Amino acid sequence: MNSSPLFDYLQLRLQQHQPRKVQQPDLAEAGVLVALTDEEQPQVVLTRRAVHLSTHQGEVAFPGGKRDPEDQNIIITALREAEEEVALARNRVRVLGELDQVVSRFGYLVTPVLGLIPPEEPLIANPGELDAVFKVPLSHFQLPPSRYFERGQIRIPSYDFDGFHIWGLTAMMIAEMMNHLWDCDIPYKV
Repeated sequence: MNSSPLFDYLQLRLQQHQPRKVQQPDLAEAGVLVALTDEEQPQVVLTRRAVHLSTHQGEVAFPGGKRDPEDQNIIITALREAEEEVALARNRVRVLGELDQVVSRFGYLVTPVLGLIPPEEPLIANPGELDAVFKVPLSHFQLPPSRYFERGQIRIPSYDFDGFHIWGLTAMMIAEMMNHLWDCDIPYKV
């Protein structure tokens, strides 16, 4: 794959950013793929989890999941899960690197893996896991959040797009990515 303006930009920004590493080795690991379409107006790939699942029913998330013992690293986890969930072949993703780790309320250490995909890449939601796979223009996340989820000292942005509500850990990871890589100033507190 050849270089692109978005690839070059993100590679430079990632060299200038030291991703947060959470030092809690007792936590189970999970990896998610933050897939952006490699085009002038990039889009973010998101999914909505199926309502019949035992956890996170109907929630918007990045493709991803728990690290399997045979996964050599968390990048492999994110790519494997994206292939299982949205039929995104691993060789179609240009991995740029890892973003800031976060801890889920269910006790998972989640590592977002940033990657670029061709804009025309067909994505198909696995009906066993997802109700939908969709794309949101990156520029949507440069706008102020639709609202905030607040509880105690916690304040996390949330976004509405085309009937989808993007909140929680996913919105938090998006806000951090936008702040670090696109110089946005999205306030949040965890």
